[in-house]
Amino acid sequence: MAIKSNAKRNQRIHKKLRTGAYQELGFDLFWTFNPEVTEAQIDTIVDQFIDKVIEPAGLGFSGSGHKAWEGVICTRDIGKCTEADRQRVSDFFAKQPVSDFRMSELYDIWWG
Repeated sequence: MAIKSNAKRNQRIHKKLRTGAYQELGFDLFWTFNPEVTEAQIDTIVDQFIDKVIEPAGLGFSGSGHKAWEGVICTRDIGKCTEADRQRVSDFFAKQPVSDFRMSELYDIWWG
């Protein structure tokens, strides 16, 4: 009977547990649209956020809201968000009619 090497077993366990090279980093996001923003504007801004920030960077966004929004951003595939990803999101919302914009630091989305 062949014995699996510790290296292979450890790699499999890391992948299963999303640790080591398979760790996934993401960040939380919160914002509130200003009171004067209409429903149509909210739809347009959220669509632009997905089309211009999330999709081109290979990120995923899971969130919801109406005037106040919250969600999490991570990579679509196993990977790590970066400070550059956080900066892209921050730059986008700096130009939008929102208040109370906040982002968390990067954290391990499986174990954080």
